[in-house]
Amino acid sequence: MFDRIRYIRPVLGWVGGLGLMLWLGMTPVEAQRKRDKVKTDSTATRPGSASTTTVRMEEETMFAEGMRFLITDEPSKAIAQFTKVVQKNPSNAAAQYAIGNALSKTGKTAEAIPYATKAHTLDTGNKFYSLLLAELYVKQKRYGEAEDLYESLIKKGSENAEYGVELAAIYLFDEKPDKALEAYNRVERELGLNEEITRQKQRIYLKQNKIDKAIEEAEKLVASEPGDPDYLLEGAELLIANDRPDQAITWIDRALKISSDLPQAHVLLADIYRKKGDMARVTKELNQVFASPNLEAGLKARILSSYAGLTGENATAQQDALVMAQNLAKTSPNDPKTQVTVAELLLQQGKKAEARDAYAKAAKLDGSVYEIWGTLLQLDGELNQIDSLLVHSQQALEVFPTQGLFWYFNGSANLYKRNYQPAVDALEESQKLLTATSNNELKQGIGAQLGDAYNGLGDHAKSDEAYEAVLKVDPLNDHVLNNYSYFLSLRKEKLPRALQLGQKLVERHPTNATYLDTYAWVLYVSKDYPKAKQYLEKALADPAGVSGTILEHYGDVLYQLGQTQKAVDQWKLAKTKGGGGPNLDKKIATGKIYE
Repeated sequence: MFDRIRYIRPVLGWVGGLGLMLWLGMTPVEAQRKRDKVKTDSTATRPGSASTTTVRMEEETMFAEGMRFLITDEPSKAIAQFTKVVQKNPSNAAAQYAIGNALSKTGKTAEAIPYATKAHTLDTGNKFYSLLLAELYVKQKRYGEAEDLYESLIKKGSENAEYGVELAAIYLFDEKPDKALEAYNRVERELGLNEEITRQKQRIYLKQNKIDKAIEEAEKLVASEPGDPDYLLEGAELLIANDRPDQAITWIDRALKISSDLPQAHVLLADIYRKKGDMARVTKELNQVFASPNLEAGLKARILSSYAGLTGENATAQQDALVMAQNLAKTSPNDPKTQVTVAELLLQQGKKAEARDAYAKAAKLDGSVYEIWGTLLQLDGELNQIDSLLVHSQQALEVFPTQGLFWYFNGSANLYKRNYQPAVDALEESQKLLTATSNNELKQGIGAQLGDAYNGLGDHAKSDEAYEAVLKVDPLNDHVLNNYSYFLSLRKEKLPRALQLGQKLVERHPTNATYLDTYAWVLYVSKDYPKAKQYLEKALADPAGVSGTILEHYGDVLYQLGQTQKAVDQWKLAKTKGGGGPNLDKKIATGKIYE
């Protein structure tokens, strides 16, 4: 049995805090005063003894002033005062120590070492001088010298045993794990079993692949608290991590005999049986977890989510996990974590629409989680649910008004709905907030959509500027090549630029019907009807990609080439296909084009 919260001095952390520095600073000066008092008493009857007392008082005054500056966090001024003391009396160990300590505090390790060394040389019996010098050595990776100081300090008496923890840490820095173990063992012999030391020893043994030794340390913890199942479960986790599942089951069973209501025990058993392929036993163990009345729904959801991440490609395990999650959601319908777990499992199984609905429920229950909104909006977009994307992005922005990604989703939805001004406003805000992002694809997407939105508003100058900005970074951006060239053709402006962009597009995608149609229309506007016909016929070669627009465009080209009846036939096909222009019926009726 031992006190599990007994303080163990943090590794090399003994000279950092200001209050502790003051105490450490006063300890050497008090010793100095005692020595000075002996000198004063022995010379009290000698001539000049009053002068000696005056000098001593001046030293103490300057030292006290230095300490005052340390209190007010003015190390440079403190060092100046301590230096005056050393100049008057180089043998003042406390002042030498104080200078080294202050320099160390300001990060001037190399400058601090001579002062710390001097203090230690003047008074080798003062452990604080040894500790400061050792700390400075460690900072310079002079581990051997630091080890010598600690070893010497520990040999002086059992009252210094706790410094074995720092010594062990230095041995580890110096890649001497066996020496570190010896140091830890010495501390335990002097001070008793300590949880943190035991864990550190386990880490060393595991790194050395001495699994049995690590387990022995785990057994020590169990023996120290025989009525506490936590150490048994920790030991079981250690055994599982080192491929000893059967031994782990034994430890878990021991823990369950102490307390039958241990959800973590059943989670560990579920993991073991999952690896053994016994999915029926996995389900049984997890059901016991969810049956526990002492475990809140959110924690159950996290456990299930963690387990789901371990199911891999096992479809049966995934389905069992989903059923458990759905049952949990039914019993705890107001817990957002359960809805998220259901959503994650549905998404894992490719059920995006159902997952989206579960994320929407979670967001409604708790709108403060960024990741929930992010996934929800992503799924809205992937499912082409534009109305939902618009509503959900607006709701997300009420909670996270400075998230550029959410503004991007909102802008995209408004653009799709042809709400051009709201789209511009949202996309401009997104662009501003995401200026520093490293996601270049996202930044280009924002710029491309801004080009579309400005065009929708009729602000062609800004539209062209936005498109050109994207092409400057990504000259092969298909979205911009297509839309920019097409919009220029509709405006009958910058046609050489439109032809250049369209040609680059079809060179990259020689069989894409939409892109072929775009380039053909630029050629049509440029009055290169034979070449336009050539590219439209390439587009028509892909029946799946043929639209009413392409058929109407083909009819227009045929009309310009004097093939009026064939043009009317194509216009009629376009009407049947759907998606033609506003003058399509009139063209069919009159056999003429109305530009």
